This record gives sequence, structure tokens and C-alpha cells, in this order.
Amino acid sequence: MPEFNGFPEAALDFYDDIEMDNTKTFWEAHKDVYRTAVAEPMKALTAALADEFGEAKIYRPYRDVRFAKDKTPYKTHQGAFVAKGPSTGYYVQIGAPGVRVGVGYYEASGPRLASIRDAIVEDRRGGELERIIKKMTASGWELGGDKLKTAPRGYDADHPRIDLLRHKSMTLGKSYGFDPVIHTPELIDRIRADWRAATPFVEWVRTYAKG
Repeated sequence: MPEFNGFPEAALDFYDDIEMDNTKTFWEAHKDVYRTAVAEPMKALTAALADEFGEAKIYRPYRDVRFAKDKTPYKTHQGAFVAKGPSTGYYVQIGAPGVRVGVGYYEASGPRLASIRDAIVEDRRGGELERIIKKMTASGWELGGDKLKTAPRGYDADHPRIDLLRHKSMTLGKSYGFDPVIHTPELIDRIRADWRAATPFVEWVRTYAKG
């Protein structure tokens, strides 16, 4: 496996262009750029992190358009995901806006979601999650995920952690944007440090998402 030397500028240019011309004609003319500037560096990056976090799934560049109104065939970013549980783990992507990292769970079955919400309600476990999120958002992470507009059925709308209870999925993300580090091997250390900082959040979900 080649060493990771950063994502070249050509990777950002590639996604700038595909946002403007998302066609098979463009893809066929630039697939070597995708391979050398995007796919191979992503493989090298995730391989460098695998010793600590595990092997990543690198997503295919093709969109599933079978049931989508948007029929453009190619994704406008390249993502990779290290699973630590059902739909739960660490994430990194590159696209036209630069590099972004994330952690969390992007979906949960009914029993798993109920288990998470029951833990959020309880003072010790819910308070622990609240402290983890507060620490992470204070250091630049953004809390995201799909949320209900109202309180979930069976939970008190006046609960002090009602905002967390409304989540159907829960993620924390951080953008590096166009920071020069994304073009260097030091990106490995930056992501490693951020994923380590986010591990308490991942472990909380792994511990309390049952079912």
C-alpha cells in the first residue's frame, strides 16, 4: 500500500467539476483523476488509521438512483466509514468543500433507538452524553442528525434533554475545509487525534444502543 501524502489539489478540482458536469461523459474522461487523486489517497489514508480504529469501508462513487428524483449518477464526495456497531462509527470524506470528519450513528432500529432514548432520560447516562457533547462542541464539533419536530411518543416534552431525545440519528462532525494540512501526510495525525477525542461519544452509543 502506498503511503498517504495528502489529497492533491486535483481532488478538490475534480469534485468542483463534477458538481457542474455530473455525467458519464465527464466521468469517463476523468476517471484516472478520480483514481489517482481521490480513491488511492483515501485507501492510503484509511489504511494508515486502521491499526487503531479498524478497517474502513470506502464507499462506491456511484449514486443509487433507483428511487431518487435526482438521477445524477455520481456522488459529489468520497466517503469512508469505520463501523463500530450497527450504522455506528467513524467517518471521513473529501469533496469540493475540502475534508470533513465525523462520528455517530446515522440510523437506528426501533429497539436500538428506544434503548438510546432510555439512556438519555436517565440522569447518570444521559448526563454523561450531555457532557461529552458539550466538550466536543466547545472544541469545534457540530452536532447533527435527523430529529423529530416534537417529543417522541412516551417521553416528557419538558425533559431537560428533550433536544437529544428528539434525535433519530446523532452525529458529530468537524470540517477541515481547505486547511493546507489536507494536502500533507500530517492529515493522518489530525484525523487520528480527532477520532480519539470523539471515541467517548462512539463508545457511549455502543454501550447503550441495544437491540
